[in-house]
Amino acid sequence: MPPIHDDQRVAVIADSQNLYHSAHSRYSRNVDYTELLDAAVGDRELVRAVAYVIRADSPAEEDFFEALRDIGFETKIKDIKTFPDGSQKANWDLGMCLDAVTLASKVDTVVLCSGDGDFERLCTHLRHEGVRTEVFGFGSSTAEELVGAADSFVDMNENEERYLL
Repeated sequence: MPPIHDDQRVAVIADSQNLYHSAHSRYSRNVDYTELLDAAVGDRELVRAVAYVIRADSPAEEDFFEALRDIGFETKIKDIKTFPDGSQKANWDLGMCLDAVTLASKVDTVVLCSGDGDFERLCTHLRHEGVRTEVFGFGSSTAEELVGAADSFVDMNENEERYLL
């Protein structure tokens, strides 16, 4: 496992949908993205922070997207798709993986803010490429395989007052 050092270049990849649902299902609260970004970067050099969000035509979401940008996140926005049967889908998993793999040559560490087990293979790949992988998620809703694939895991449940608004 590559060590942490102050001159590390860091990319933060935030799965906003996963974080939102985890925080709301357990706490009925929102994630404090300022604290999340601060904790994820620490004293290291932030190269890029990207929050992947879904537009569902909710009145407050544009304010949320703007707040993310003010904090220092680049926002990647995908519109929710509604199918004829009424089901809806919006998924950033592939886009997040492609961006993380692309950023891997420009950073020492990728911090993935998600509990989604689908990212296990991404962490394994990044580590194979010599990139440190760190995961921030709510332990109660983070896949064990994701925790096991990362170099480190920060359980946001253990410091909920820091990570929740």
